Amino acid sequence: MSRIGKAPIHIPSEVIFTVSDTNLVTIKGPKGELSQQVDTDMTVLQEGTDIIVKCPTTQKRHKALHGLYRSLINNMVVGVTQGYKIEQELVGVGYRATNQGNTLDMVLGFSHHYVFQLPKEVKVTTTAEKGKNPTIIIESTDKQLLGQVAAKIRSLRPPEPYKGKGIKFVGEVLRRKAGKSAAKK
Repeated sequence: MSRIGKAPIHIPSEVIFTVSDTNLVTIKGPKGELSQQVDTDMTVLQEGTDIIVKCPTTQKRHKALHGLYRSLINNMVVGVTQGYKIEQELVGVGYRATNQGNTLDMVLGFSHHYVFQLPKEVKVTTTAEKGKNPTIIIESTDKQLLGQVAAKIRSLRPPEPYKGKGIKFVGEVLRRKAGKSAAKK
């Protein structure tokens, strides 16, 4: 049995949890509504104020799915109650980011602007303070979608190892290389 899968998921009082006949789990909360299709082998039950995911056998596939679906449902509960937020900063001379609604416009040192249309489930804000790097803040209730959007934004200009220029996550520690001058000594 999966250790993660065994742990019950606590349902806050403001969250509504339903499971359909086709194993479609739907969770509604103050920040929105999320749905996840669960494998038909797994059973999802509500016992009091907890959600429990049950595994039919101890096969390797079932043990893997047990932990997976428990984590996905837990992420949905956290998403509809608290939400998720990712902050990215643009490191480089002349790098800028602005937004209008869900359209993100970035200047990343290329000959053209990058205009990135975000999904409607994701909210974006940008900040540019003097003396600090421009910051992109993206928020959503869906953790999977948020991570995918953040990775796509980062892939437009990943940080390079010599000067660290590019789009990086706030708090990310980059592995830096010494460069040519260090090799000559």
